Amino acid sequence: MIGIESDRTSSADYDADMQRAKAYGIDAFALNIDTQLHFAYDSAARNGMKVFISYDFNWWNTGQGAQIGSHLAQYAALPAQLFINNAAFVSSFAGDGVDVNAMRSAAGRTIMFVPNFHPGQGNFGLIDGALNWLGWPNNGNNKAPTPGANVSVAAGDSAYQAALAGKPYLAPASPWFSTHYGPEVSYSKNWVFPGDLLWYNRWNDLLKLGPSFIEIVTWNDYGESHYVGPLSSKHQDDGGSKWVNDMPHNAWLDMAKPFIAAYKAGATSPNSFITQDQIIYWYRPTLSTLNCDATDTTSNTPANNGSGNYFEGRPDGWQSLQDAIFVVTLLTTPGTLTVSSGGNTQIFPAPAGAAAFSVPMAVGQQSFALARNNVNVLAANSLKAVSNVCPCGIYNFNAYTGSVPVNFVDQMGPDGLASLVAGLHVSTCQPSPSLPTSAPPYTGPGVTVTSPPTTTSTPIITPPPTSSSSSTITSVPVSTTSPPTTTTGGSCTITASEQIRPTNCMAKGCVWAGPPGTDSPDICG
Repeated sequence: MIGIESDRTSSADYDADMQRAKAYGIDAFALNIDTQLHFAYDSAARNGMKVFISYDFNWWNTGQGAQIGSHLAQYAALPAQLFINNAAFVSSFAGDGVDVNAMRSAAGRTIMFVPNFHPGQGNFGLIDGALNWLGWPNNGNNKAPTPGANVSVAAGDSAYQAALAGKPYLAPASPWFSTHYGPEVSYSKNWVFPGDLLWYNRWNDLLKLGPSFIEIVTWNDYGESHYVGPLSSKHQDDGGSKWVNDMPHNAWLDMAKPFIAAYKAGATSPNSFITQDQIIYWYRPTLSTLNCDATDTTSNTPANNGSGNYFEGRPDGWQSLQDAIFVVTLLTTPGTLTVSSGGNTQIFPAPAGAAAFSVPMAVGQQSFALARNNVNVLAANSLKAVSNVCPCGIYNFNAYTGSVPVNFVDQMGPDGLASLVAGLHVSTCQPSPSLPTSAPPYTGPGVTVTSPPTTTSTPIITPPPTSSSSSTITSVPVSTTSPPTTTTGGSCTITASEQIRPTNCMAKGCVWAGPPGTDSPDICG
């Protein structure tokens, strides 16, 4: 879904979004926009994409079924309109109770109406399918889970599928949710849903579920931190730049690419669609224990809470997030993953295919490396350190994402930064990108780095040969013989032979601490 962007002045302003989405295997954009629909339709047609309107019932009301149908009729015949089985596809955000028959009649053509109706509220007998928007674990009342109320995303899938009784299901996939608007705006809200490894786990679940359609929530909702589109995608600032500036999410789309290809092929694993080695990682910019009460825009500060979504200080639900560095490897052959957070290092055996890992977060530099035969084939430091200073004085529970090799440096434009300083209680932040464009050289464990050069455009992935492994990894891999090795200062301790496969020799500087009576492996020459 792509949202309202009033600062776009021509269809060309949508071209980069259309081109990027298409390169990653996305087929269509849901358009949560109104006055710029003609720009989006024109751009989609020019770039070989499809689009459809998602009527937002925060702006429309359920008594406007006929008006919605008439509005849809203006666009449904355009070349870029998405059709499914010769019916114009249309969706919504909310909308339970809209007069569906009036909408169909006014549209003047066959439509496939797949709205965000809710089980037990909307009449599922009147619609052709349904979108489930709630792609995050929750408490059943639009907040993070609590000990007595924990509704998984899979439980939401089941509820929708039961209500649909065999009709098409439009399932959500969302990587994160964090929003932190204070009294500087009229729509104050401050809460999170648990993210952590949600993006990886959800895509694995979707491949097994096999829904009719998947909607990525979202492309560019920066204010709620679930964007997978670039920061540089043209947009105006609704105040969210305080926690979005310098926080790109492009690596999440990199992670999703083989999963998207697998879904479209009807596969249950992404492994056969991984054609290059990548390390994808994400983490929050500070530990949750960092106290920002003295300078945060919401701390001890009342604001409009008509929605019930405003909380003072740390966002509601913050305890549901781990203080961890999350890593996904996409590998053509097995290797050894090294993750260093603030000087604390953990080493994991990483299998071929997709696998997920997490390590405790620590303040300082974050670095990542992949080795084979004791030689690093990928290695890099992140552009963003974990800090012990409140960013712009606020509680920022958004995520920073990155990849090795680096895809591209993504910076927000001036329109997207226009409201950054509004309401801040510190003067240390300026409305401009501040992330460096290159990181310090990697100096962690390993010998020789042979990673490919930084790319400046989205790679085009061609269908790979079938992988020899078809298993689906749905949880963090855990060794059955020993935990990951933890080291500091670049040394390492080997406690099991599984940690040095396939070479069966230790890197220089490593110490053998295996079971008593076992011989120490050779040092690699």
